[in-house]
Amino acid sequence: MQFGVGYVWGGRPKMVYLYCVVVLFVLPSSRAVGYKQGDNVTMYVNKVGPYHNPQETYHYYTLPVCRPDKVHHKSLSLGEVLDGDRMAQSLYHIRFREKVEKKTLCQLTLSETQVDQLREAIEELYYFEFVMDEIPIWGFVGYMEESGFLPHSHKVGLWTHLDFNIEYNGDSVIFANVSVKDVKPMPLEEGGGLVAGGVEVGGAVGGGLTVTHTYSVHWFESQLPHSRRGERLRDHSFFPKTLEIHWLSIINSLVLVVLLLGFVIIILMRVLKNDFARYNVEEESGCDDLDQGDNGWKIIHTDVFRFPPYRSLLCAILGVGAQFLTLATAIIVMALLGMFNVHRHGAINSAAIVLYALTSCVSGYVSCSFYTQVHGQRWVWNIILTSSLFSAPLFLTWSVVNSVHWWSGSTQALPATTVLLLLGAWIVVGFPLTVIGGIVGKNRAGSFQAPCRTRNIARQIPSQPWYKHTAVHMAIGGFLPFSAISVELYYIFATVWGREHYTLYGILLCVFAILLSVGACISVALTYFLLSGEDYRWWWRSVLSAGSTGLFIFAYSVFYYRNRSSMSGLVQSAEFFGYSALTALVFALMLGAVSFWASLTFIRYIYRSLKMD
Repeated sequence: MQFGVGYVWGGRPKMVYLYCVVVLFVLPSSRAVGYKQGDNVTMYVNKVGPYHNPQETYHYYTLPVCRPDKVHHKSLSLGEVLDGDRMAQSLYHIRFREKVEKKTLCQLTLSETQVDQLREAIEELYYFEFVMDEIPIWGFVGYMEESGFLPHSHKVGLWTHLDFNIEYNGDSVIFANVSVKDVKPMPLEEGGGLVAGGVEVGGAVGGGLTVTHTYSVHWFESQLPHSRRGERLRDHSFFPKTLEIHWLSIINSLVLVVLLLGFVIIILMRVLKNDFARYNVEEESGCDDLDQGDNGWKIIHTDVFRFPPYRSLLCAILGVGAQFLTLATAIIVMALLGMFNVHRHGAINSAAIVLYALTSCVSGYVSCSFYTQVHGQRWVWNIILTSSLFSAPLFLTWSVVNSVHWWSGSTQALPATTVLLLLGAWIVVGFPLTVIGGIVGKNRAGSFQAPCRTRNIARQIPSQPWYKHTAVHMAIGGFLPFSAISVELYYIFATVWGREHYTLYGILLCVFAILLSVGACISVALTYFLLSGEDYRWWWRSVLSAGSTGLFIFAYSVFYYRNRSSMSGLVQSAEFFGYSALTALVFALMLGAVSFWASLTFIRYIYRSLKMD
């Protein structure tokens, strides 16, 4: 895996260069491989794992199966390694358009321990994944049947014969799958004289079970061109399909959100119009005389722009939130351009890693620029805090999850070379770009541009009713944006933690825009209600209002784990809840930044509209 590191400041050259970096160094090629009659078509074995625990995967050769004397692994991209792929050459000899009937793959003598290992894998519904010409091929390791209560029967069988059905068009492979139709499984119990797939498999020999694995290959002509073969894979039904009601659910969500936004905007504009008419009727006078006999948000004009505590942390949140906003937009746009299809293993993972490193300059620039505007002095500490605000929780979470995977022997445990590569990408690219962005932001930062001057002595804040407390605002400000994405969130979870292939990126872009719009509008409304109660502590409140959406997302992940999935076990649970917490943190930072800038823009607007000297 190679990375092109560099950055060109300013406009289109920067975007063109970024696009070229991602295309050339991140995304694997999808060019059609041309085969001639009889050419070798390499079959790679990849991984096995429980059907209901998608992130708990192990190398295929950890099972007692047919394997070469010397295992040759395929060179993988960064995204494939992050996705848990560990492809290795198999013993299957497949020639382009050459039919094979019940060819012997190998003969194994299994010990009692190996038989128990296979039986346990089959009882946990282990499936395997092979890869041929970038086409994943899925199948179950064996067959299990539970029948009756009295008498109870428990049958476990191993598939010792596989039928490979391959579709081709011209000189390219279009689709492949594996079938066990009309094949009898071999019971995994002591005793002999068994037949699997029409081939004698033997019995107990010298205390072991002798198994003969065979396979067949059948070729079928297809009219589907290579450029559209992803459609064929999406139609494959090895994993369940649940996207039929997607459009109806999303349209229903969009209508509700649009109505909500309309009501908020109309009501708020009418209230503001009345406030302006009441406040601006008075004679023009200096700022110091405006609070005589007044109440509401006008009376706190000399305190509303008072800088908050923990300014460095606030600016770091705004910077990292802006970075993730840029990153999410770039990922969705790249998906709309067709850069992520079902045959590009781990392409989104690779793109996210590279874009996170390259967009670090955004977080440094935004954070240090605003930190300078609010008269911050420790800008070096601000840059360090910005660079570690997300990377530190990410490293801590990854360390725990990767340790669990390493302890269980899962392929999701990253090799040492990949860990060094990722660490090097952050040290060589991510952190330096954060520093460069911070220096540029500090030097180019202007004044804060407050419409009113701030008094030296802070005004006393009156007692607030319960519905204006922080917890209530967080509940309202977090629930409404969450409700805008709750439907789409299910499909995203089903894709990341399940077996779906997400393809409706246009809908995702619309929902993303709606999410940001709802977060901004709700933040503005809650900020207005806060100021109307003569409470000028809106800085952190605006971040927490929409940023609390992350808490709702994490709560939904718990609901999804318990009620919408069949995941279980330490390995799957550690990865699910660890990365779900990171996802909630990303949404909290991103929406907190959007919420703050919306509130700041709104406050500047209303105080500029007053007649004040």
